[in-house]
Amino acid sequence: MSKFPVILGNIDITVDNVAPDFSNYVNSTYIPMKQFEYGSKTVVTFEVEEFVPCIPKHSQPFTIYSNHLYVYPRHLKYDSQKSFTKARNIAVCIEFKDSDDDDAQSVKCIYGRPGGPLFTRSAYAVVLHHHQNPEFYDEIKIELPTQLHDKHHLLFTFYHVSCDTSSKGTTKKKDLVETQVGYCWLPLLKDGRVVTSEQHIPVAANLPAGYLGYQEIGMGKHSGPEIKWVEGGKPLFKIATHFVSTVYTQDQHLNNFFQYCQKTDNGAQASGNELIKYLKSMHAMEGHVVIKFLPTTLNQLFRVLTRTSQDDVAVNVSRVIIHIVSQCHEEGLESYLRSYVKYVFKTEPITDTNTKTVHEELTKSMTTILKPSTDFLTCNKLLKYSWFFFDVLIKSMAQHLIENNRERMGRTLRFPATYQHSVETLVNLLVPHITQKYREYPEATKNANHSLACFIKRCFTFMDRGFVFKQINSYLCCFSPGEAKALFEFKFEFLRSVCNHEHYVPLNLPMPFGKGRIQRYQDLQLDYSLSDEYCRNHFLAGLLLREVGSALQEFRDVRQIAISVLKGMMIKHAFDDRYPSRSHQSRLATLYFPIFGLLLENVQRLNVKDISPFPVNCTNNNTKDDFLLTLPTSGNPLSTPQKQNTLDSSLHKDVLGAISGTGSPHASSTPNFNAVKHADSRGSLISTDSGSSIPERSNEKTNSLDKNQHSGTLGGSLVRCDKLDQSEIKSLLMCFLQLLKSMSEDALFTFWNKASSQEILDFFTVAEVCLHQFQYMGKRYIARNQEGLGPIVHDRKSQTLPVSRNRAGMMHARLQQLSSLDNSFTFNHSYGHSEADVLHQSLLEGNIATEVCLTVLDTLSLFTLAFKNQLIVDNGHNPLMKKVFDVHLCCLRKNQSETSLKHVFTALRSFIYRFPSTFYEGRADMCAALCYEILKCCNSKLGSIRNDASHLLYFLMRHNFDYTKRRSFVRTHLQVIISVSQLIADVVGIGGTRFQQSLSIINNCANDDKIVKHTAFPSEVKDLTKRIRTVLMATAQMKEHENDPEMLVDLQYSLAKSYASTPELRKTWLDSMAKIHVKNGDLSEAAMCYVHVAALVAEYLKRKGMFNQGCRAFKVITPNIDEEASMIEDVGMQDVHFNEDVLMELLEQCADGLWKAERYETIADIYKLIIPIYEQHRDFQKLAHVYEILHRAYSKITEVMHTGKRLLGTYFRVAFFGQGFFEDEDGKEYVYKEPKLTPLSEISQRLEKLYSDKFGPENVKMIQDSSKVNPKDLDTKYAYIQVTHVTPYHEEKDLQDRRTEFERNHNIQRFVFEMPFTVSGKKQGGVEEQCKRRTILTTMHYFPYVKKRIPVMYQRHLDLNPIEVAIDEMSRKVAELKQLCSCNDVDMIKLQLKLQGSVSVQVNAGPLTYARVFLDDANVKKYPDNKVKQLKEVFRQFVDACGQGLSINDRLIKDDQLEYQEEMKANYREMARELSEIMHEQIG
Repeated sequence: MSKFPVILGNIDITVDNVAPDFSNYVNSTYIPMKQFEYGSKTVVTFEVEEFVPCIPKHSQPFTIYSNHLYVYPRHLKYDSQKSFTKARNIAVCIEFKDSDDDDAQSVKCIYGRPGGPLFTRSAYAVVLHHHQNPEFYDEIKIELPTQLHDKHHLLFTFYHVSCDTSSKGTTKKKDLVETQVGYCWLPLLKDGRVVTSEQHIPVAANLPAGYLGYQEIGMGKHSGPEIKWVEGGKPLFKIATHFVSTVYTQDQHLNNFFQYCQKTDNGAQASGNELIKYLKSMHAMEGHVVIKFLPTTLNQLFRVLTRTSQDDVAVNVSRVIIHIVSQCHEEGLESYLRSYVKYVFKTEPITDTNTKTVHEELTKSMTTILKPSTDFLTCNKLLKYSWFFFDVLIKSMAQHLIENNRERMGRTLRFPATYQHSVETLVNLLVPHITQKYREYPEATKNANHSLACFIKRCFTFMDRGFVFKQINSYLCCFSPGEAKALFEFKFEFLRSVCNHEHYVPLNLPMPFGKGRIQRYQDLQLDYSLSDEYCRNHFLAGLLLREVGSALQEFRDVRQIAISVLKGMMIKHAFDDRYPSRSHQSRLATLYFPIFGLLLENVQRLNVKDISPFPVNCTNNNTKDDFLLTLPTSGNPLSTPQKQNTLDSSLHKDVLGAISGTGSPHASSTPNFNAVKHADSRGSLISTDSGSSIPERSNEKTNSLDKNQHSGTLGGSLVRCDKLDQSEIKSLLMCFLQLLKSMSEDALFTFWNKASSQEILDFFTVAEVCLHQFQYMGKRYIARNQEGLGPIVHDRKSQTLPVSRNRAGMMHARLQQLSSLDNSFTFNHSYGHSEADVLHQSLLEGNIATEVCLTVLDTLSLFTLAFKNQLIVDNGHNPLMKKVFDVHLCCLRKNQSETSLKHVFTALRSFIYRFPSTFYEGRADMCAALCYEILKCCNSKLGSIRNDASHLLYFLMRHNFDYTKRRSFVRTHLQVIISVSQLIADVVGIGGTRFQQSLSIINNCANDDKIVKHTAFPSEVKDLTKRIRTVLMATAQMKEHENDPEMLVDLQYSLAKSYASTPELRKTWLDSMAKIHVKNGDLSEAAMCYVHVAALVAEYLKRKGMFNQGCRAFKVITPNIDEEASMIEDVGMQDVHFNEDVLMELLEQCADGLWKAERYETIADIYKLIIPIYEQHRDFQKLAHVYEILHRAYSKITEVMHTGKRLLGTYFRVAFFGQGFFEDEDGKEYVYKEPKLTPLSEISQRLEKLYSDKFGPENVKMIQDSSKVNPKDLDTKYAYIQVTHVTPYHEEKDLQDRRTEFERNHNIQRFVFEMPFTVSGKKQGGVEEQCKRRTILTTMHYFPYVKKRIPVMYQRHLDLNPIEVAIDEMSRKVAELKQLCSCNDVDMIKLQLKLQGSVSVQVNAGPLTYARVFLDDANVKKYPDNKVKQLKEVFRQFVDACGQGLSINDRLIKDDQLEYQEEMKANYREMARELSEIMHEQIG
């Protein structure tokens, strides 16, 4: 190489992207591509052939003809040849020949070099100077003919090129310059394939005719012409080729198949066995070959499929197709398959009646493969990639109809019955694979399910629709309730796909015509439930709604899937441009009327009014609220009966049974519970058989009396009673609202007329839930809570649209918003943190809340107009009116926009005008509730809302005045005062400037009203506002003490006392006190508030002659009840409408409160008042419930008496000192009741903190001593608090009546605490000088009371001298021992501890010390005889009690405590001996 000259040069290479629409270029075959401009100045660009690696993912299907052979001469080894004298500067000439005859010319198919002709007959490699073993590096590109045969070959001719220029001035001839020095040839075909591997071939010295026929036959012999070989035929020439062809494949298996097909096309006899062999071998094709020849291979396979008459061939063809499709998917190249189906696949035209079609034969083959006995791997691949086969079926069907002009034929005539039978068989075989293999092969079954759905959907276009409906029904029959989540996903994905058909509406909604026009809605038989008739007329919609109804009985994930499908369908209809008009949408709404029935059946599960826009545990599937409850079918009024569905049992008995509550919603039963668990245990079942005690155990856990709890039922039906999730509720309510807005007024009236009274109530319950769930939470709320969730910022267009009040023109705008709720904060919790996102979200939610409110108001307006007669029954005091009014009121209670509230005030004004008797006659609860809400609005921050609220309140008063013929408006007057009191009690914060302005507006309205100017009305309004301002004065004090529960209750109690002449106001304040007690955990006090309220109502009813027992009937529960007897007959009594039903409700509330307070003994006294009324009404079911509660109450009493675990409270004396701080409280003493076992330190710390926050920590001091305090000794600069623990005090005679622990801790008024002292002034001294002062406090009321602190009315002190102290202490020990020994179930540990403290030598110094000091002969004369005798008697009792205790302990102990027992006996004998000596008598 060192001898070679170096030629300098530069080469520039530029790599750049080529635009997709690159113009004026030709491909490697010189075929012009698109955007080619022909012209003389056209600059043509050549595309270089890319040699793609033989890797499937880099391969592409051949779409453009190409048939090139690239030849690469590599090496010639000529250094040892002896055939030629000169062979150094060797050139090689390459030719492509189609014959080996002498006169055969080479084919002109070799691409020429740039600048030369396009094609040439030969090409030369570069000559390497003076080399006998030259290496070539040329590439020769050859365009091969489309049909190759055995004579086609490459001919290589070698020349020695003479470089000698030394001859004397003569020019050498050409033949002297190029001297032939050998020949080589390479046949192109070997075994029918083009040779592409690297070859080493021998070189011949001559080239006789027919040289291709030369062949060695062994033994040194050969056939063919005589050829002289260089070096004896050694392979001296090395050559390589690269074959790029879209015609010839290099894969032997595919090549065999193609060759077989070509032979049969040319008329050869087809051999089924040979073809099957070739088909089976095709499974071994290389991946890149499959991809490159994909269209050609598939076309040929489908051709074979339709031409074969053998089933085995057809099945094997299908197996090969499955293999090819599988390989494409595994390489991620399924897009090529989709392109093939869309652009390439085409069925062959039918030439005669025997011609088969692809869809018929492919369906049969798929059916065979899906049979259980076939290869499961191939079957699973077919399932996984079934979309390809179904797409081919659909396209084949379409082409069959078009090419044979069958698309205009009747649907039943388009396809033969045999094909329909094949499709039916295919569906029936495929679905079990889906339902049985979903766990083992989740992806395959999911794909098969989706592909089948798409296929059936597209069959609607081509086949008889009744037949397609039948296939859908067959599919759904393979599913049953209670299955795994995956199967529900499959089912609803199937329904989603099928229902997405473009002609879904015509398929479901046969348009009735009458004389060319759509009939009136009054003439239509509208279905509002899933009846048989509905399902027959609207098959797909009926299936969808039926399955949604069934899914609502399943666990959460399934419910969400079903609801999303239904919601998506309704949104799709709303945006369908084919049905833009109001009439279209109202007609579409008739498809979904059964949604009303579904919602009403599940109304109790929808009735969730506590909105939580930020739900937790959304991803947890195992929710505890997923359960079924067996409810009685005998009409138990304490339970909510579920309505029965009207579906016929012949339609999906299992599913419909779950919906209607007449059967188990699951597939198997569990005998132990009379119910069935979910297949994947997502839910739990609670059975209330007669032998079950679950409700009782439940009550023990919740510590509450629930009137819906019962333990005895005879027979029952399984009903779903768990609440739905908020997202589910909102989606269902969106469907409800869309239906409500789309349907015509006639259709809505028809529904109301058909519905039962309970269904109408449930309908408005759903409407009320809509207001709760879609209330506007506010911009601040959204911004504040964004930080708590992970944001996913969506790039979305504005979805906030102005609100339109035009019922006909607002549909599209409204649905534009409803459809976007999946991106909203309330529904999807996916939003950004930016200010723009917050603003967008708040606008969206505000508009949604406004639209929902206005929709409900429209519905209410229609109903009140059409059903006025039903609403005014019993002067409007009926359940229907109450429900309609509650919905109106809910519009006012929930957070609404300013726009909404204006319409709400207008609607309420109209409502009051239409139904005056509801508000001004009978019970006042509706008027009270309305006044309360209007007054809240009078305190609004928005001036426009305050103004509208004030005018509405004035209208209410003025209308009341007119209703009474201008006599008075006592009803509204009283209810306004009560409502103001409630607002103060609820610490809403009224009474400020805003509320005062509203009162001024009301006064101005009265003064400016010319019609009533000369009546008493203006002055009465002025008097009312003056009284309101008087009541509001208490607001400031309550605000000051809002953190002091005792003071707050005291203030409210004082207000309650001031309204003795107004029972409803007194009841208001007592209810408010109960709320505070419940909030603070003071359940006994809350129960007493309930008792006082019930006594108040009972006293009122007694005075009105409506109840034979007044408040004194409650005296057995609490002596404090005498307060309610002080009711004054006054103007406040004029408009009170208490009745027996109100009293029953309050008594039930009392019982529940006493149960929660663990005061079970008093519950029977409450029910003694209830039972006679139930007996009078013959209400045996409620009586059974009452006696069941009494049974449980007495059981609880025995339990707590046995365990001793009930603690009814701890008491403390609290005294306040400091005029400058406590003002009126200075020097006062209270007894505080604290819950359970509250230690002294806890209440001391609580009070210290409370008053430190109020007065400052530096100004509050706690008095640690319990002795009497002299206020003069205290510093006036500080607030002093003294806390002392006290215990209930009972005289001996009282204890005879108060025998139980409860009786000694209920209705107690006296308390005691003791202080030690000595005569010398010290607190502690010896036994002989130790005195004790016992202080007995008497409170003004009995505990428990409506307050948790009661002032001390008076106190007395009792001083005990030393011997009296000894008698007291020893008597206490005796009493404790006797109590322990008298128990039925003696607590051995407590007994041993007490005995050890009494008889043990180490610790018995106390008892013996008393004996030595007071009973010894030397000291006994110092004390009164009666006291000495009394002490001796106590000691006798003490020794007897110890002996009794030891005897009992002897029976209880085990062997390991015998020694301990003997030791205590010895100590006991020693103590008795010493006492005997001191007392001079035998003791023990």
